[in-house]
Amino acid sequence: MERVRNFSAGPGVIPVPVLETAAKEMLNYRGSGMSVMEMSHRSKVFIEIAENAEALLREIMNIPSNYKVLFLQGGASTQFSMVPLNLFRNSKKCDMVNTGQWASKAIKEAKKFGTVNVVASSEDTNFDRIPEIDSSKFSSDADYFHITSNNTIFGTRFTSLPDTGDVPLVCDMSSNILSEVYDVSKFGLIYAGAQKNMGPAGLTVVIIRDDLIGHADKSIPTMLDYKIHAEADSMYNTPPTYAMYIAGLVYQWVKDLGGVAAMQKINEEKAAILYDFLDESSMFKGTVVKKDRSLMNVPYVTGNEELDSKFIKEAEKAGFVNLKGYRTVGGMRASIYNAMPVEDIKDLVEFMKKFEVDNK
Repeated sequence: MERVRNFSAGPGVIPVPVLETAAKEMLNYRGSGMSVMEMSHRSKVFIEIAENAEALLREIMNIPSNYKVLFLQGGASTQFSMVPLNLFRNSKKCDMVNTGQWASKAIKEAKKFGTVNVVASSEDTNFDRIPEIDSSKFSSDADYFHITSNNTIFGTRFTSLPDTGDVPLVCDMSSNILSEVYDVSKFGLIYAGAQKNMGPAGLTVVIIRDDLIGHADKSIPTMLDYKIHAEADSMYNTPPTYAMYIAGLVYQWVKDLGGVAAMQKINEEKAAILYDFLDESSMFKGTVVKKDRSLMNVPYVTGNEELDSKFIKEAEKAGFVNLKGYRTVGGMRASIYNAMPVEDIKDLVEFMKKFEVDNK
């Protein structure tokens, strides 16, 4: 069977060259006589894999030297707790922007450990936009300010970052890390699950400024303390070794393409192909305010649930899979992550055009 065009929101598509390299090295990684899956995380061979992955990520994201890169487990959902447990150090207060389900969950978790000031929300319009952010509502004494840069379910993204002054900006970048250029120095902390743009599920990357480490209360669980992981170079316990190996291959793939800036241009081209069609179509419509459209996740509807269902079924038969939208939005959602080729987007649009003609 040929590979399908996989529009899954996550775990998402992985670059074919990465999968081919991993397959080639599955039984015997570069003369080691074993798979990366079987290696001790303390072995010289794996330490080199881990160090190479970190070095590549630092290079392609231009991560300053005063930031630690941590390879952790538990997904972004664990970070919803780790962030407040480590960063609530003075006022035990944070500012947060509610732009969808994952932001809402982060807010819920932070409230368990301190005071949360929701400075803006687009919940009243079913998260179809990034809300206007009024700086007069910011807390001057907040320990941090949290945003979700890209909203997987609702298909929105921050096109500009809030100016939080001396308050550290914390960002859940799970669904758009490496998809566009960010100035890491503008953030106090970035976290991201790997399963959309960096590799398989199981790995969570945290990029944290040095001065934000080491302030957690002594009562918090050891595994939730950034200091423990930073001091152990992410090897306090057995890390997600194979996911780290694949992430390193993905980072090399991005570098070989020309880096994140080149990746962003490709992503803008892909998104424009799909959005331009949606704007012209008499059947399919995007659900997001134009100025806030995601480059990674494109939700759209026909306005008729039966027609939506028919489209999803026929698309799957044609090899376009995982297009069903999230239940709170309905319709369809095409997740077009870094590894999704431009040609797959063009083919999807051609299929949509034919479907529209056949179902007038």
